[in-house]
Amino acid sequence: MDRIAVLIPCYNEEKTVAKVVRDFKEVLPEAVVYVYDNNSSDHTIEQALAAGAVVRHEYQQGKGNVIRRMFREIDAKVYIMTDGDDTYPAEFAKQMVERVLEHQADMVVGDRLSSTYFTENKRPFHNFGNSLVRGTINRLFHTEIKDILTGYRAFSYQFVKTFPVLSKGFEIETEMSIHAADKNMQVDNVVIEYRDRPEGSESKLNTYSDGVKVLLSISKMYRNYKPMNFFGMVALCLAVISAGFFIPVLLEYITTGLVPKFPTLIVCGFALMASLQSVFAGLVLASVAQRNRQEFEMNLIQVNMHYKELLKDVE
Repeated sequence: MDRIAVLIPCYNEEKTVAKVVRDFKEVLPEAVVYVYDNNSSDHTIEQALAAGAVVRHEYQQGKGNVIRRMFREIDAKVYIMTDGDDTYPAEFAKQMVERVLEHQADMVVGDRLSSTYFTENKRPFHNFGNSLVRGTINRLFHTEIKDILTGYRAFSYQFVKTFPVLSKGFEIETEMSIHAADKNMQVDNVVIEYRDRPEGSESKLNTYSDGVKVLLSISKMYRNYKPMNFFGMVALCLAVISAGFFIPVLLEYITTGLVPKFPTLIVCGFALMASLQSVFAGLVLASVAQRNRQEFEMNLIQVNMHYKELLKDVE
């Protein structure tokens, strides 16, 4: 079991990965630096090995797949996750490690948005997207995470071993943030400096397609984690539609005693029935979600017991 594991998912980062590995080895000399290659076609593997990293592989394409492999294979007291593109300075890693080891944080978020991100990042739609996602998640899940999409994070053993990785791509950071908020895990924010990619290094993130995936992921997770709220909004919309069509029919009936728009009245009835069904669906799924939270807490206790056993073996 490692004391500190630095996890670097990489895909075609030959220009920067060696510097990233060296920087983290210098700041955290006791750490083991793992580079997980995701089918790179350049010299990423050779550069990482030359810099002293432990290189492993994930052959299913996508950042989410890489992180699933990392979390499954590595045991450590604290994990640092960063990108291989040299946009996250290594000097903040010690502070993030301390938050996990000394302040019992389950996840520490490297907050770019409170410092240099909006001036360093040259892609305006990325800036807008980060602000939109942060505001949406913090409102929907009543949390105060300062940077939802940052790739620079620290984790406890308990978080890593109880986090069900479902995303395959860049939605993984969103999934982590919502999971932590829903499961009432301690999330700390550490303000970091951000620097844009060096010249010649290209981002693998597609602003539009990956942005849509992130927003769809938020919607799905809101439905799964807060079903009563989700289906309650659906029920309210259907009820409003039903009332909107019904009121003119009612007024005409009061005035003339006739219902000439009988098909409209039928549509109102079906919309109201669908609204009631949405309410009951929300109630049933809310019970399931509550049960899942209870099972998660029991699983967390078991993981914590296993963690203590690992610590005894190390000592």
